[in-house]
Amino acid sequence: MNLRGRSFLTLKDYTADEIEYLLSLAKQLKDKKSKGILGDSLKGKNIALIFEKPSTRTRCAFTIGCIDEGGHPEYLGSDDIQLGHKESIEDTARVLGRMFDGIQFRGFSHDHVEKLAKYSGVPVWNGLTDSYHPTQILADFLTLKEQFGKLEGLNLVYVGDGRNNMANSLLIGSSKIGINITILSPKSLWPGGELINLCKEYAKTSGSQTTITDKVESVEGADAIYTDVWCSMGEEDLAAERIKILKPYQVNDDLLAKTGKAHTIVLHCLPAVKGNEITYDIFEKYSSVIFDQAENRMHTIKAIMVATLGN
Repeated sequence: MNLRGRSFLTLKDYTADEIEYLLSLAKQLKDKKSKGILGDSLKGKNIALIFEKPSTRTRCAFTIGCIDEGGHPEYLGSDDIQLGHKESIEDTARVLGRMFDGIQFRGFSHDHVEKLAKYSGVPVWNGLTDSYHPTQILADFLTLKEQFGKLEGLNLVYVGDGRNNMANSLLIGSSKIGINITILSPKSLWPGGELINLCKEYAKTSGSQTTITDKVESVEGADAIYTDVWCSMGEEDLAAERIKILKPYQVNDDLLAKTGKAHTIVLHCLPAVKGNEITYDIFEKYSSVIFDQAENRMHTIKAIMVATLGN
């Protein structure tokens, strides 16, 4: 499959077959790395890593993935370039596109990453925006495949803030790939209606189910419970309000007991605020799979760069 030259901004832009291809490539690259085999697919390539928001997993994954394949990553923090301040996004994109072969953007506005892709002329990869977090979803799916041997037909329940970038991206990816996805959240934090309707259409094609609910009983039959912080970066002033309305949706022993399945796993995209969205005990019980999930950011991000930019 040829994805060369494509940007990776949201899973809306990728078919189920293309998503499966990226997961298969990530598994191959992970297997090779475990044997000490690195590649040269990005040899001679210079990659800009733009970070408006700080990061652990995204920055490390792009840096290591690039170096493993022979490329050169260049970190550009908010104090390093004039992105959208003294210089327009469009002009910065045209400058970077002449100097770099690929651009990663992690920041706030999804409009910024779209403009970078439109004006730079090189592949642009979304490391996170307020709207979407597509590289995380690939890591999640690779982890689910490792745990269950398949994706299609799995029952995944996302618990917490249902209108953040993780819930949005899980809805899109799951409905495209054939995972039965439930967003369990108070009604005030449900995803937007337009996105829900779009994902229901994806689900018709894949044969999966898409459910939005505020009933905690909906975790029954879940193969995986997924949670995320209750306050996304930049929303810290909403913490007290969020804790109050989301406390009934904490991932704890009582919630897991409602699944009725002994093999249910818990996923978390990190960083975790233990005691809020997940109890300390549950986090530690499932820490092995959670940190597999974190490691898989590196392998799936490497696959994205190799597929869209590699020689």
